[in-house]
Amino acid sequence: MDYNTLAELLFPQVTDTPEDLEARYPQRELPQGAVVTRMAPSPTGFVHLGNLVQGLTSERMAHQSGGVLFLRVEDTDAKREVPGAVQVLIETLKHYGIHFDEGASMEGDVGAYGPYYQRQRAAIYHVYAKELVKKGCAYPCFCTEEELTEMRQQQEAQKVNFGYYGPWATWRDRSLEDIQSALAAGKPWVLRFRSAGSIEHKFKYTDLVKGDLTITENDIDQVLLKSDGIPTYHFAHAVDDHLMRTTHVVRGDEWLPSLPFHIQLFQALGFKLPKYVHIGPLMKMDGTSKRKLSKRKDPELALTYYKAEGFPVKAVYEYVMTLLNSNYEDWRRANPTADAGEFKFSPKKLNPAGALFDYAKLCDVSKNVISTMSAQEVYDLVAEYAREFDPDFAQALEADPAYAVSIFAIGRGGKKPRKDLATWKEAKPYMGFFYDRFFDWNAPFPEAFAPETVKAALQGFLKTYDPADDATVWFDKVKALAESLGFTANMKLYKQDPTAWPGSVADISTFLRIALTGKTNSPDLYTVMQILGTERSAARIQAAIDRL
Repeated sequence: MDYNTLAELLFPQVTDTPEDLEARYPQRELPQGAVVTRMAPSPTGFVHLGNLVQGLTSERMAHQSGGVLFLRVEDTDAKREVPGAVQVLIETLKHYGIHFDEGASMEGDVGAYGPYYQRQRAAIYHVYAKELVKKGCAYPCFCTEEELTEMRQQQEAQKVNFGYYGPWATWRDRSLEDIQSALAAGKPWVLRFRSAGSIEHKFKYTDLVKGDLTITENDIDQVLLKSDGIPTYHFAHAVDDHLMRTTHVVRGDEWLPSLPFHIQLFQALGFKLPKYVHIGPLMKMDGTSKRKLSKRKDPELALTYYKAEGFPVKAVYEYVMTLLNSNYEDWRRANPTADAGEFKFSPKKLNPAGALFDYAKLCDVSKNVISTMSAQEVYDLVAEYAREFDPDFAQALEADPAYAVSIFAIGRGGKKPRKDLATWKEAKPYMGFFYDRFFDWNAPFPEAFAPETVKAALQGFLKTYDPADDATVWFDKVKALAESLGFTANMKLYKQDPTAWPGSVADISTFLRIALTGKTNSPDLYTVMQILGTERSAARIQAAIDRL
């Protein structure tokens, strides 16, 4: 076979050479050890937690090494593309703190190594496709879908491996005359890789997450270019990662079966193989067993879920860092106020089997993060969330920002700040009672106490209530009220023998709490009354008395 003639026959329009492209996309001038990596999603419209895990891994590796993170859109499969998906992806990742140094952006391509959409790079792939044909490493295949279907049926019947290889590779060694005849007849063709591998041979490979692997060679003549001239992911990613000077490829471990072919392809193209970081899937407990997070079953897989629930971006970021590196939690405890970027991230500390998603832990992390925020910061973020997801609540907050900030300031600061909120969605149930329109005026009192007892306690409180009292005097009056009704103010004695009294000072506080907040749990009651003010506090207590 005259491969040069075949190459010209297949790609007469290609005049550029690999040397031309090497000159157009030179080596990057970066510090020694700098990582160049990318996110390369398909524009399917679904942005999930796995994207964030991959993106954060890539971002940390690149930026802590003084390297580059870029966004490349792998849109070679037009059937799966969803309009507007790239915009959604960019905005969502930006929302969660993943910022790209170059690549596809809302304003167009940014950077010297574009285009960053693969469908715009067809001419580049054709240069290397032509080169592979010249080397005898690729050939045209004119098989029809019917012929391929029949081949798969025969392989199934014979119980052999599926694929285009060996005796099934019917166009692998066809003559130049046969190829010319098929082209003259206008038959569509794909370009296939000529594999020199054998499943009888194995080799060693070291992945940065999985460690040392024993890999079986690829013997399949995979498709490089589809009949429309657009490359497959396999071919495109090899060319792009080389020309964009990618040093590390971060991707899900579902790509491990393709690794033998990718290694073959890089070798055939004469490219230096990047280091691979194959991340395990996100898992969750389902009863007593683990399973992968499912797009169909698990709403928490979608990143839109966390925004709608109101998890702070910083909390999601912190939680994902705990999934990626097990030592992050120890580092955070030792460095509670440090920027997360100071943590020395390592792909080698990723769990090879995949991280276990734990919603309860996410909530704990989020509570810790929110507890460190200032009251003003909490107000700003809650108001932003409410504007999108609860406009009525947003209107109440923004009518008097100073009032709302004073509410969020309760128990904030100090060595042991309150940890009432895990999400912004919980803000309204937590502090809505401070607004008359959200207050439950008919909240029930404990059934264990007669209405007359509750009424007497509330009336007794109003008789002695003085807004000028400090917290100590205020609570002394509550204790005195409890004892005047036969309740005990000594909680230690009450716990030893609850039957000795009709109730305790804690029950008196509960009566007041329900009357003032409509809830059995709330922030410090004295502070609540200070914020509500004398008139509103007294009016709520009187309203509770009137309905008893």
